[in-house]
Parts: sequence; C-alpha cells; structure tokens
Amino acid sequence: MNYLIISSYSYLLGSIPTAYILMKLFRGIDIRRAGSGNVGGLNAYEVSGSFLLGFSVFAIDFLKGLLAVILTKHFMSESFIGVGLSVFWSVLGHCFSIWINFRGGRGLATALGSTFLFIPLAFVIWGITWLVVYILKKDIHLGNVLATILTLSLLIMGYDLVKNFTFPAPDNFLTYLIIVVLVLSIILIKHFEPIKQIISKKNYSYEREL
Repeated sequence: MNYLIISSYSYLLGSIPTAYILMKLFRGIDIRRAGSGNVGGLNAYEVSGSFLLGFSVFAIDFLKGLLAVILTKHFMSESFIGVGLSVFWSVLGHCFSIWINFRGGRGLATALGSTFLFIPLAFVIWGITWLVVYILKKDIHLGNVLATILTLSLLIMGYDLVKNFTFPAPDNFLTYLIIVVLVLSIILIKHFEPIKQIISKKNYSYEREL
C-alpha cells in the first residue's frame, strides 16, 4: 500500500476531535475556549467534572491510534516504516486536527494506542514511569513530561533489546530513530506550556527557599 494512503487515513483517524465533539454534544461547551484549551481527556474531565466523559475521550483517542496501526498492519504487516508512519500521522492528526483549525490534544492517548501493538515496550515504559512520578509528585503534567523524556531515552539506548519486541521489527537503527524521535517530539512540543509551568513552579520554590 502506498505510504501516502497510509499517512492520509492515519491522519484523518487521528484528527477526529473527540473531546471537542463530546463536550459540544453533552455539555454545549467549546473545549478550545474552556480550561486549558487542550482538546483532550484531562481538560474534558476538568471542565465537565465528569470522570465518565473524560475517560470516554481518552478511550476513543486511544482507539484512534490503535485502529490506524491495525489497518496498516493488515495491509503492510512487514513494513516498519509503514506502521511507523501510521503512528506518526495519527498522533500528528490528534495534535493538529484539520477539523478544528489545527488545534488538538497533547497526543498521549493516541500515541499509547498506536504503540500498543507496535512497540509495546514503549507503552509499558511510559505507563510505569508516569505512574511512579504521579504517585510521588501528584502532578499529571510532570508525569507526562518525565515519562515521555525517559521513554525516548530508553527506546534509543535500548535499541538492541527493543527491536526484538517491535512488530514489525525495524529494518535499521536510523529508520527506528527517526520514527521514535518524531512521535515523541510532537508530544513534547505539545507539552511546551506545561513544561514552562513546571519550570516556573521550581523557580518559585527555589526563591522561597532562599
């Protein structure tokens, strides 16, 4: 199957603005103008006060990435580049949706869904790291950022191990590196504001100590 076709349907699947649709449908709220303005599960939960609504957004966003990869695996089961492109474009579509003026979420749910059957170790590493950070710090954004950075580092440093648990396996380190860096970089870019807030909090705490 042509890489252009894979990229197109993966982007379109990822670009479905779940939080925007559900919040408009059940709360009559434009989530882009409420709370943090992020079009994702956490903001949907914080704005609506409904765990069910927030979780529904997360679950559907997760399934968007999963479905994109399942489709690509069906047509190109042996192509690492094909599946990697599916992950990249579904996450990009979620973060920059054509339907809502290229606004979107931060990409985590869709990235987790798309890596679940592709690079399951990434899914496991990110999930465990996030849980540990959240338990210790009770900060969701800090958990997101640290888990993403650690996952990126471990996936690169542990290539020789990870490639044995990647389905399909990468053809070489360079293509693997490009896909991993592109996907996780999008997530970090979309966490620019939370990162600034984290740094500001640390600076404030430091000043208080002085």
